[in-house]
Amino acid sequence: EKLHVSEPTNAYDFGQIINAVNANKDKAACADLLTVTDPKKLPVLLSNKLEGEIFVFFIQSLEYYVVGRDPGLVYQHLLYLSKAERFKVVLALLSKNEKEQVQQLFDLLSENQNNQYSSEDLKSLKKIYEL
Repeated sequence: EKLHVSEPTNAYDFGQIINAVNANKDKAACADLLTVTDPKKLPVLLSNKLEGEIFVFFIQSLEYYVVGRDPGLVYQHLLYLSKAERFKVVLALLSKNEKEQVQQLFDLLSENQNNQYSSEDLKSLKKIYEL
């Protein structure tokens, strides 16, 4: 059964939805959630709850379902994800394989580049992600 996802209004709602979609490993529902969520609100919605598993789940969902449709939105999400509490901690704990998944998403952003971000923007963001 497909999970219906609407824009979360606060960190608690966001956390509940994330837990539900992650429990089912439902990347399409996670992509829907990220599509209806304003990237600028991500740091607040995540609060101090960003963890490696969720981070990788976001990366995979954006890669599989969103980057081909809306690379600008993916760029925005990556930008604001990097401003979330615990981002540096999560980044430091990623495995080699997980880092490669992040790199793949950046490669797709490069290939699908549009006028919402420049290659310079992408370079700067890659530095933040230590790629």
